[in-house]
Amino acid sequence: MALRYRMLMRTCAFFSRPDAICFIVLVVQNVIIAPPMIHSLAAAMSNQLQNTSSLSTAGTWNLLDVRNSSPVRTAELRPLPVSPWDIALCVTGTLISCENAIVIAILFYTPTLRAPMFILIGSLAFADLLAGLGLILNFVFIYMLNKEFATLISVGLLIAAFSASVLNILAITVDRYLSLYNALTYHTERTVTFTYVVVVLIWLVCIILGLMPVLGWNCLRDEASCSICRPVTKNNAVVLAVTFLLVFALMMQLYLQICKIAFRHAQQIAVQHQFMAISTTKGVSTLSVILCTFAACWMPFAMYSIVADSSYPMIYTYATVLPATCNSVINPIIYAYRNPDIQKSLWLACCGCVPSNFSLRPRTSSDV
Repeated sequence: MALRYRMLMRTCAFFSRPDAICFIVLVVQNVIIAPPMIHSLAAAMSNQLQNTSSLSTAGTWNLLDVRNSSPVRTAELRPLPVSPWDIALCVTGTLISCENAIVIAILFYTPTLRAPMFILIGSLAFADLLAGLGLILNFVFIYMLNKEFATLISVGLLIAAFSASVLNILAITVDRYLSLYNALTYHTERTVTFTYVVVVLIWLVCIILGLMPVLGWNCLRDEASCSICRPVTKNNAVVLAVTFLLVFALMMQLYLQICKIAFRHAQQIAVQHQFMAISTTKGVSTLSVILCTFAACWMPFAMYSIVADSSYPMIYTYATVLPATCNSVINPIIYAYRNPDIQKSLWLACCGCVPSNFSLRPRTSSDV
């Protein structure tokens, strides 16, 4: 009887059937197996069923735990879609970098271009060059690194570069005004050393502004306080925008004074030199183009920075940022490539000669 019991249990274990089927077989054979043995078999099979159930349940939960504890998520494996706006900004940054690198190279390798005016033009070109490189780095950091510190570095670089660009334009405007207002004493008062001091002060202010997001003035820990340009806070964006509006108002006032002085000089010699009046009119038209271009590029972004925040659609931010960056594309054309001295150096660098119809005329009060 004991032998039959052991054989039956081995058969059930071999076929992995420790369930009620084996128990029914033993009940049918109750003539051979004693009732106490039946109770013992029932208890043994009950324990085995519980152990098997617990193992199966534990295996199921372990599988679920492994699935849930996986550190890699499916969404993180998907590549970040590239925005056409970001591509446009990256292309604009490349164009800015190429244009201003040429200007810097011409000024650096031409010893005669060391006057205060050319120092300011070189500082403007360097600021725009950094702005172009910042746009390229921002694209790389967004789609390749995607780290918070890298984002802070690129945003800080862009803030410092574009702030320096605007302040250098203001410095050039002041330099043009002083060259007309104090025409007799300008070359003795506005020395190269004084110009370098002004440039250094401009860059110190801009570097401080660029370091603010890196040093903690950002909205990475408080998304509700973000401006349209994350991670710049809303308050900092408003301060920068208001400062730009003040700079633009000062530029308008200075250019208005330049026009008045130019017209007064033209009237004094209009009887003897009629062409001066024509040249002055052309200069005023150029001033109008410069101011209108500067306003068209920066004014939408400045006003939008004041009224909007991070909850607004990103397409509006891109639509105002892109024209602002285009101002750095136009700056070399307005302030560098129009200058006869730079044009001569560019011809010599590219062709080794100067065209026969090219003439270096002296700069007058109407030249802008």
